[in-house]
Amino acid sequence: MSPFLAGMLQLLALIAALALAYRPLGDYMARVYSSTKHLRVEKWIYKAIGANPNAEMRWPAYLRGVLAFSAVSVLFLYLLQRIQGSLPGSLGFSSIDADQAFNTAASFVSNTNWQSYYGEQAMGHVVQTGGLAVQNFVSAAVGIAVAVALVRGFARSRTGELGNFWADLVRGTVRILIPLSVIGAIVLVACGAIQNFAGIHEVGQFMGGSQQWNGGAVASQEAIKEIGTNGGGYFNANSSHPFENPNPLSNLFEIFLILLIPFSLTRTFGKMVGSIKQGYAILATMATIWLGFVLLMMWTEFAGNGPAFEAAGGAMEGKEVRFGISTSAIFSISTTLTSTGAVNSFHSSNTGLGGGLNLLGMQLGEIAPGGVGSGLYGMLIMAIIAVFIAGLMVGRTPEYLGKKIGTREIKLAACYILITPALVLCFTAAAMALPTPVNSLTNSDAHGFSEILYAYTSGANNNGSAFAGLNADTQWFNTTIGLAMLLGRFLPMVFVLALAGSLAEQKPIPETAGTLRTNKPLFTGLLVGTILIITGLTYFPALALGPLAEGLAS
Repeated sequence: MSPFLAGMLQLLALIAALALAYRPLGDYMARVYSSTKHLRVEKWIYKAIGANPNAEMRWPAYLRGVLAFSAVSVLFLYLLQRIQGSLPGSLGFSSIDADQAFNTAASFVSNTNWQSYYGEQAMGHVVQTGGLAVQNFVSAAVGIAVAVALVRGFARSRTGELGNFWADLVRGTVRILIPLSVIGAIVLVACGAIQNFAGIHEVGQFMGGSQQWNGGAVASQEAIKEIGTNGGGYFNANSSHPFENPNPLSNLFEIFLILLIPFSLTRTFGKMVGSIKQGYAILATMATIWLGFVLLMMWTEFAGNGPAFEAAGGAMEGKEVRFGISTSAIFSISTTLTSTGAVNSFHSSNTGLGGGLNLLGMQLGEIAPGGVGSGLYGMLIMAIIAVFIAGLMVGRTPEYLGKKIGTREIKLAACYILITPALVLCFTAAAMALPTPVNSLTNSDAHGFSEILYAYTSGANNNGSAFAGLNADTQWFNTTIGLAMLLGRFLPMVFVLALAGSLAEQKPIPETAGTLRTNKPLFTGLLVGTILIITGLTYFPALALGPLAEGLAS
C-alpha cells in the first residue's frame, strides 16, 4: 500500500470517528450549559470560591470574571515557577528565570502553551501537574464559557444577561473536560504512553555520553493537552516523542482528540439557538476549510522535487518514520487550524508552501474548527461579517439568527478581526527592525523571516506551535511573545462579550422573503470566501516575503 493511500484511509477513519461522536457530544454539551441543576462537587467549589452560580451576569460582569480569574491564574503559575527550586518533586531543577516564568504563565493561562524551554530539563512534577496541567483544564473551560456566552446572546432577547461565568467555568471543567481526559488518558496508556512520577534515570549511551530521561504524568497531561486544544508537551519533542505519542494508533487518536470538541460545539450552538441547520452550516464551513488544507498539505509534502524527495517518497525531513508524511500533514494542519500547538513533526522542515499553509491556518484566526470555544466564537464573528457584506451587496439590512447587525455590532466584529493581525504584524516588524532579536535566527533570508512571523502568529493567535529554528528563550522574545499571547487572548474576548450583550438586548426580527438564509450551502460558500479574502488581504504581503518567496524559489 502506498503511503498516500494509507494516509487517505486514516483520514477517512478520522472523519468517521468525528462523525460518530458529533451528535452525542454536541447534545451533551448543550445540556450541560442549559441545565439549572448543580452537582454536589460543583456546589462545594462554588462555596469555596464564594460564587453564586444562579446569579445572571451582564457582559461587563461576565468579562470581569474572565479577567479576574485569568489574572490570578497568571500570578499563581508565575510564582509556582519562581519557587520551583524549593518545592518537593522538583527533580533537582532550579527555579525558572523571571522572563521565562512570565512567558510560560502567560502561555498556559491564555491556552497558547508556547514553550521556550525544554520541558524534561526545566519543569518538575509539581509545576507540571499542579501548575501547567491545571491551566490546561481551566484555560480551555474559559474559552468554552465565552463561546457559550456569545451563543446565549443570539438565543436570548430583550435582556443583557449572558449566564454566570463561574458556573460555566466549573461545569465545563467538571462535566466535560475531566471525564473526556480520563477516558483519553486510559486509551493513551493502553497505546504505550507513560504515566508515572519517576525521577531522572539513565537510559543508555548516546554519542559517547549517557542519556537521561525523567518520567511524569504524561498520558493524563497529553489527553487534556489535545482535548483542550492546549498543545504544551511534557517533553521538548512534544507529540513526536515516543513517551507522548508511541505509535500510529496513538497519533490518530490524538488528532481525534484535538478536533473532537471544536467540531462538536457547532452542534451545541445549533441546539442552543434552536436551529440544528445553523449548526450544520457552521460545521460545513469549518470542515470545508480543514479538509481543503489537509489535502493541500499532503499534496505539497508529497510533490517535492529532487533526489532526496524521490528517494524518501516525499518531504520526510523532520518527520517521524513511524508516522510518515500523510499523518504528519493531517496532524500539523489540525494543530494550526486549532489553537493546539502540539506537533509531531518539525514544521520548519516542511516544504516552503507547506510551512505557508501552517502559517495561513493560524492567520485565519484558527476557526476551522479552531480552539475549544475560541474557534466557535471566532467563526460566528466571521459569519456576522459575511452577513454584513451580503447585506451591502443586495441593499438590505443585515440580519443573523433573527438579530439585526447594526453599527454597534459591526464595529465590535471589526475590532475583533483587526486586533490579532495588528499584534502579529507590529511585533514582527519590530523584531525584524531591531538589531538584537534577529540574532536568534538560525536561518536567513525568507526562511528566517518566516521563523519570526510564525512565532508571533502562533503567540497572538494562541496556537503555541513553533517553526523551530528560532531561539525564543531570550528576554526580548519571552517578553514580547508573552504580551502577544495575553493581548491576543483577552482583548478579542472583550469584543466578543460586548457583542453578546448587544445581541441579547435586541428583540428578535421575524424572517421575511428578503432574509438571507444562513443555513444554506450558499451562505457556507459566502462564509468560506469571506474568511479567505479577509485573511489574504491582511497577511498576503507578509506571506509573500516569507513562505511564498521560499516556496517559489525551491
